[in-house]
Amino acid sequence: MAAARALPITATLLTGTVALYTTLVAFGNITDFGTNQQFVQHVLAMDTTFKDDDLMWRAVESKGVQDAVYVAIIAWETVAALVLILGTVQWVRRDAARARRTSTVGLLMLMLLFGAGFLAVGGEWFAMWQSEDWNGLDAAMRVFLLSAVVLIVIHLPVDRGAGMGADV
Repeated sequence: MAAARALPITATLLTGTVALYTTLVAFGNITDFGTNQQFVQHVLAMDTTFKDDDLMWRAVESKGVQDAVYVAIIAWETVAALVLILGTVQWVRRDAARARRTSTVGLLMLMLLFGAGFLAVGGEWFAMWQSEDWNGLDAAMRVFLLSAVVLIVIHLPVDRGAGMGADV
């Protein structure tokens, strides 16, 4: 019986951890707008890469486009944080079916942002990996992997015969 209760508690705590992290990231980007705005500008401008002529045509030098991308990132992070907070509340309320669906959406949002957005687009398309100063690949990989692990945990099969019924 205790083992059957451990999985929902684990799902609650892990979802809450990612919700807290994402909330703090979004809050930091909103309240200290300029710091990561510079990061996005440098990555998109590709001004700290190897300056390979075969790649530099990809650079986005428009401040308006750079700022729009940054605002979109912050909006995406904020929505993901809110979704994960809702998922955490649903886990606390022992509404596992809804919590699992909601948490899945929030975690996939983060995996898309940090996997497709930062690792693929930023890292490869804009050659962020070439920059010693503006390289966020390690941080993006940490968030991507954390989200993936939590996603796996919340989808682990539960022994429904262990007394938890529809709550798991």
